[in-house]
Amino acid sequence: MIPNILSIAGSDASGGAGIQADLKAIGANGGYGMSVITALTAQNTQGVRAVALTDLAMIRAQMQAIRDDIRIDAVKIGMLGSPEIVLLVAELLAGLDCPVVLDPVMVAKGGDRLLAAEAVAALRSHLLPRASVITPNLPEAADLLDTAEADSPAQMQAQARALLALGPRAVLLKGGHLPGGACPDLLVDADGQQTFEAPRIATANTHGTGCTLSSALATQLGHGLPLARATAAAKAYITAAIAGADRLRVGHGHGPVHHFHALEKTPT
Repeated sequence: MIPNILSIAGSDASGGAGIQADLKAIGANGGYGMSVITALTAQNTQGVRAVALTDLAMIRAQMQAIRDDIRIDAVKIGMLGSPEIVLLVAELLAGLDCPVVLDPVMVAKGGDRLLAAEAVAALRSHLLPRASVITPNLPEAADLLDTAEADSPAQMQAQARALLALGPRAVLLKGGHLPGGACPDLLVDADGQQTFEAPRIATANTHGTGCTLSSALATQLGHGLPLARATAAAKAYITAAIAGADRLRVGHGHGPVHHFHALEKTPT
């Protein structure tokens, strides 16, 4: 059975991140993608030019339309933008019995803030405890914990444990900001921890990596895979998508990853 995966996130006009990346990643991982759009962004590979948050009533209507008609097998949550949207999404998740992957989108690749600072407390209190797994990078983890960014594997472990204490059932802490030739992601839950490593790929085209990984993970969980296997599959997918990124020609800044690398055909 093809799982139905719901992304609750913002739109990226350039197609590399947000809802657009989510739907590509969901499809590439064998799921049927649906969306509740929380914001419109005018952005490209060089930065965010404007953000318009979706009216709360419209967010509610989108979610209700889906829940009234379609089975939801997993949820991915991305950009929310404001405390009010955080609280509304927490409310709208009530009664859903499926995995929830929370990617705490706070800052775009170019440095533009996508989650108001005052919304971090709401995210911490109301959504982290509802998440099956959260997927912060190191700056996002530091923001959630109000501490300095981890700069070593030992600090990553301590911060992942601190995030787990805030209520999610698991934490996948992404270590791509650490120096070195590998990108280690640390999965921590009540049963222990496991590291998933991949070689660092020399490319500037990494726009939307967090959106893509979390959507792939939600889809694999929607297929029914246990968390560790789902994480391994999602990690392999994003690694291959980054490896194929330079075959795309999109923009002049941080270009997108190649979501459909597996479907690419060699010209004959």
